[in-house]
Amino acid sequence: VQLQASGGGLVQTGGSLRLSCTVSGSIISTNTLVWYRQAPGKLREFLADITRSGSTNYADSVQGRFTISRDNAKNTVYLQMNSLKPEDTAVYYCFTSGRWGQGTLVTVSS
Repeated sequence: VQLQASGGGLVQTGGSLRLSCTVSGSIISTNTLVWYRQAPGKLREFLADITRSGSTNYADSVQGRFTISRDNAKNTVYLQMNSLKPEDTAVYYCFTSGRWGQGTLVTVSS
């Protein structure tokens, strides 16, 4: 299983980004997919997950601003991030089946 995250970049406060994570293999349709982030000097933080049935769960810090979704046909999980704040600056990781993606950097300027 390999995960490839993309979509990070530099955005101003209040802006939006959509992250993507492509998962190799057929497991995407059967496993829970998760997004985490890690800011400099901080522990890795859970953001959101989505089960194979499409049920979602969010951390309080992103509830109402971030949306996780999945496209099993494209082997991809997404994280739509709106109303971004400087404190959202971090490396964002996708996770499933005990495997981590390589991370994609999101920088939110004030």
